Amino acid sequence: MADRDRLEAIVGEYLDHLAVDRGLALNTLVSYRRDLRRYVDHLQRRGHTSLDGVDEASVQAFLGALRSGDTEHPPLSAGSAGRALVAVRGLHRFAMREGRVSSDPAAEVHPPSPPRRLPKAIAVEQVVALLESAAVGEGPLPLRDRALLELLYGAGARISEATGLDIDDLDLDAKAVRLVGKGSRERLVPLGSFARDALSAYLVRARPELARRGRGTPAVFLNARGGRLTRQGAWLVLKAAAARAGQAEKVSPHTLRHSFATHLLDGGADVRVVQELLGHASVTTTQVYTLVTVDRLREVYATAHPRARG
Repeated sequence: MADRDRLEAIVGEYLDHLAVDRGLALNTLVSYRRDLRRYVDHLQRRGHTSLDGVDEASVQAFLGALRSGDTEHPPLSAGSAGRALVAVRGLHRFAMREGRVSSDPAAEVHPPSPPRRLPKAIAVEQVVALLESAAVGEGPLPLRDRALLELLYGAGARISEATGLDIDDLDLDAKAVRLVGKGSRERLVPLGSFARDALSAYLVRARPELARRGRGTPAVFLNARGGRLTRQGAWLVLKAAAARAGQAEKVSPHTLRHSFATHLLDGGADVRVVQELLGHASVTTTQVYTLVTVDRLREVYATAHPRARG
């Protein structure tokens, strides 16, 4: 058997294993086949005739080639290179498990870390315009929509946390709301006057009318039929308000939550306090917001300091 045929044979066996034993989707198999074909080419160029002779340096060199590109392939992003490496690591694990090789040279080769994506916050004046654009029209829904968006920004709540709220979770007299986040972790978050006023108006003047249309639910936020508002329904409320405010391209389901955290830090809040308010299990998750505020500081410095240019 020719050298390439030997390498492609084990790749074929691995792909068959993924298709039959693991039931991977066709598109995933196509991607694995493409990545492993490139890996076989790489191994041949380095003089390897079988997987048994491959060392960690060869696998690491393949990862480097993915990131830098070559005459036939453009450079891949960290995420795409990582996905290709997953296929290679799986191939070597399979070969070792099947007794074809004596060691796994890919075991300690790890995918590159993707660049940290900074959360996207909008300016305070944009938040105000977004909130004000919710209460448009007649009937109970505009009051609901304003209360929902005020809560998302005023408490830094996730959309799922807001739609999961029950009446007993609100304590407007104590100026607080109980939110249940990921992993069923509960936290008590203060509510500012704007959020309290919007919620009070909704609960008194709008929710009873919506509740009469349904069968009875403890949910705070109700849909037009009187049932609990879904996450998708809440996202549509946010999208519609963003469109009216001319911010459709800037807003995502987490925009008000991101803005809540960023504006707190801009105002001098301690990162660990923001961690508690957001319900993050680790302060490391919260610290990504400090990168946003540092960028803002640089921007202000560059435009305001007389000797900042250059």
